[in-house]
Amino acid sequence: MNEKTNHHQFATAAIQMNSQQDVEQNLKDIKAAISEAYRQGAKLVVLPENCCSMGEQFATAERFDELSATIADYANTYGIYVLAGSLPCSYRPDGVIVPDGRLRQVSQLFAPDGTRVARYDKIHLFTATVADKQGSYNEAATFEPGTQTVIAPIETEDAVYQLGMMVCFDLRFPALAQRLRQAGADILSAPSAFTYLTGQAHWSLLLRARALDSQCMVIGAAQGGDHVYKNGNIRQTWGHTAITAYDGTVINSYDDSTLNDTADSIADKNYANHAIVMASLDIQSQEQGRQKLPIFDCHRLA
Repeated sequence: MNEKTNHHQFATAAIQMNSQQDVEQNLKDIKAAISEAYRQGAKLVVLPENCCSMGEQFATAERFDELSATIADYANTYGIYVLAGSLPCSYRPDGVIVPDGRLRQVSQLFAPDGTRVARYDKIHLFTATVADKQGSYNEAATFEPGTQTVIAPIETEDAVYQLGMMVCFDLRFPALAQRLRQAGADILSAPSAFTYLTGQAHWSLLLRARALDSQCMVIGAAQGGDHVYKNGNIRQTWGHTAITAYDGTVINSYDDSTLNDTADSIADKNYANHAIVMASLDIQSQEQGRQKLPIFDCHRLA
């Protein structure tokens, strides 16, 4: 493994989904998305927050080990890194059951051989009043915040890249992105399920801002569209999956909330339930950009 001075580019894929509460269908969509990203040359696939189910958190948490193993198996099948956006989990990283009947919101990175490289428990829990059908959001009622920042190595034939892990609401906290960079991050993952209104207002700006704060590529894999809950409620998410370069420019994006169902045949229907945004990390350009604007040499407050 070298010192990241290579000219190689590292191909990544951010997946946009419209996950409902049918876990088995969501898994089919996940597998199809990973398969297609693999065919497009991706070495890392990032799935969105709540990839296996939107809502139904406690029922999904009961299947945490099983669902994690399934996604790990997909990584192994296609021989690529897969970041399972987030899954609800009833226990902490040390195995202790989360007290007070709450859960952790867990993001996991699986290696090409199916082993788990890292587990990150979402630190910042979404609390907001939004002028949509749901009105108020209080993730802390369901989840316990994580306490550890996580950097995970991604090994290729040419280099080792360091992935700093975030989830959704974490994007609003520049100190986290900066701390991940200080710990060596080259890339930040941001699997998300932004509400339609907060996403419309801030999603693209936040991805670009955190890229500028950290001088890292930021991979924003999002939920998008209407999610119908079993109680009849409908939650709307913003989508607009995007990958942003270290200098704040958007490398590639899917510029819609809803997925365009353009499949013409039954065989194509497997691919109608996701969108793929591909972008490559040019590590040499990123390193040069950091040298030209050495903000972390100038940082005084943290």
